[in-house]
Amino acid sequence: VQLQASGGGLVQAGGSLRLSCAASGRRFSSYYMGWFRQAPGKEREFVAAISWAGGNTYSTDSVKGRFTISRDNAKNTVYLQMNSLKPEDTAVYYCAAKYQYYSSTYSLWDYWGQGTLVTVSS
Repeated sequence: VQLQASGGGLVQAGGSLRLSCAASGRRFSSYYMGWFRQAPGKEREFVAAISWAGGNTYSTDSVKGRFTISRDNAKNTVYLQMNSLKPEDTAVYYCAAKYQYYSSTYSLWDYWGQGTLVTVSS
């Protein structure tokens, strides 16, 4: 599975962005899809994940109520809608794919995209 993330940019606090991650390869619908982020000088952290058919979603507490993950298996694409952005959301955002089972531990994910930078100004 190859992943290509896009949609990052510069936005003011309180604004919105939508990240997209296009996947190539077969069996996209067999994978959990997720988003992680890494701020300068910090470890990569889990942001959100979604199950194969989209019935189950998971997110870290700091983004609950602001970020929404979704997927379109017909388009092999996963999205992260980010609203009410804060300066502390500034990071490189990575999409990832994990076969079969969910985990919030980044080292357990199987495939990674190249990352897209989100910068939130105050």
